[in-house]
Amino acid sequence: MRRAAIAVALAAALALSGCSGAAGPNANPATSGGGGLPAPVTSASKNPNTETLVAQRKAAGIADCTAPAPGAPHVDYGLPNVSLPCLGSDRWVNLADLRGKPMVVNLWAQWCEPCRAEAPYLRALAARSAGKLDVLGVDIVDPEPVKAIAFAKASGWTYPHLVDPDGVLSRTMQVPGIPVSLFVNAEGRVVYRHTGGFTSAEQMEQLVHDQLGVTLT
Repeated sequence: MRRAAIAVALAAALALSGCSGAAGPNANPATSGGGGLPAPVTSASKNPNTETLVAQRKAAGIADCTAPAPGAPHVDYGLPNVSLPCLGSDRWVNLADLRGKPMVVNLWAQWCEPCRAEAPYLRALAARSAGKLDVLGVDIVDPEPVKAIAFAKASGWTYPHLVDPDGVLSRTMQVPGIPVSLFVNAEGRVVYRHTGGFTSAEQMEQLVHDQLGVTLT
């Protein structure tokens, strides 16, 4: 009953934020529906990563992505069936396959001022949540991945990031702007979406507790 109530509340929140469609965050027909999923949606751009970017990511201390096992079953109100490359890596991640641990997915770009303002709170969250919660960044429509890595390094972000140069994820999930943070439970269901920047580390930690049931120490 609690999950059903959360799903209804999330759909209502999406509608109030100007999103169209009643299927929740997976309203795009290419990423929703019962039974088997179609082939994942991928960025039209080639993987922007080069040997130089890989070296820069490693030098910045930013973790590489861990590619999840493919073929996870469809989850209503789950992350979409979208595959994106990891920032500074040759790995790709299908978001629909991410499972096993609660997670905060943060959509950002180095040119986004509110993203810069909330950066310290994300760093604090990642540092305090190790082992209990995963944090994953998605660099959205960012034409300069070198600057994105430099920004992530300056922000102290050591957790992995995906790259979405064409805005596939933001269109699929009907995101009007960034930053946006998605709270995803261990089963892969998006239980809460926070639009706009966070104003404190305490605000983030409270949402993690309330929405994901994770208490940070």
